[in-house]
Amino acid sequence: MNIPVSDLMDLLPAQLLSGCGSTRISGFASLKEAGPGDLSFFSDMRYRRLLEQTQATAVLMPLDWTEFPENVVCLGVQNPSVAFETVTERFGLQPETFTPGIHASAVVGNCVDTNLDKVKIGPHAVIEDGVHIGDGSVVGAGCFVGRGASLGEDCRLHANSTVHEGCLLGDRVVLHSSSVIGADGFGYVFKDGRHRKVRQSGIVQLDDDVEIGASTTVDRARFGRTWIGEGTKIDNQVQIAHNVVVGKHCIIIAGCGIAGSSRVGDYVVIAAQSGVAGHVSIGSQCTLAARTVVTKDLPAGSGTYMGFPATPVMEERRRMVAGRQLPELMERVRNLEQARKNGETVTQ
Repeated sequence: MNIPVSDLMDLLPAQLLSGCGSTRISGFASLKEAGPGDLSFFSDMRYRRLLEQTQATAVLMPLDWTEFPENVVCLGVQNPSVAFETVTERFGLQPETFTPGIHASAVVGNCVDTNLDKVKIGPHAVIEDGVHIGDGSVVGAGCFVGRGASLGEDCRLHANSTVHEGCLLGDRVVLHSSSVIGADGFGYVFKDGRHRKVRQSGIVQLDDDVEIGASTTVDRARFGRTWIGEGTKIDNQVQIAHNVVVGKHCIIIAGCGIAGSSRVGDYVVIAAQSGVAGHVSIGSQCTLAARTVVTKDLPAGSGTYMGFPATPVMEERRRMVAGRQLPELMERVRNLEQARKNGETVTQ
């Protein structure tokens, strides 16, 4: 990337608010990290000081903004964040071009149902017997797809991801590196002084447009299926236990754990490091703030929760404020008790 600002104005489109259109741009970065030659963007008043201090050569900003930093080319756009994304998509690191083919080191089993001219299987990948792979799918280096599993069209399995036997992936499913789909659920019974494994004979089903982050695990069901609904996006290092059902278009952020047989409705947001106890239900369109723990059912559309156990957000905030006042209240109580002991008159 080494282009004049005027080219960006045509691409976005953008309006020149200050500076010279012939100034050249060679990269892009945040306001804080940008240096000479970089393009950045400003769309949030919280970063106003960073705008004033930025070393960027050019900045995308709202059309109605009037306070321009010195020696910076300022470009007015309708939505600076979206415009910046347009630039990064055009000039940033490009995704690998799909080129069908089977690497010589890949192992492909018997009765694999696929058109080998329309899929890509990378080095040292293992595809066991009876697997189905839809057109346009990519199985990356070192991946494992177990016996009888099925991948829809245009799936992407990044390097070293695993799909165990019998699991079903819809179209356009993305698995990031080291994710594991269909490992055994954590089920044991204590008998004769030992923990004995309960057979996990179900599957995992990931519907269309599901994306699973790196090192995330979705365990197979004890029976039936563990099911992730259409369009749901799951971040890195999340644990989904056996027989969990997650609805459509949910967001589950890093470090969460959802225990066995829980139900999560549609359009639910679960923020980082939250936990859901087993056999509970979270209704559609609920939001869990970071580190929330759900121990009982939450009704659909009931808003945002936080804390342990999960409590409506305003109620929990009042408790937090009250908790910070406890030292002062305790000191007042001690003073009142001492005053009574001394026979002093106490006024409330």
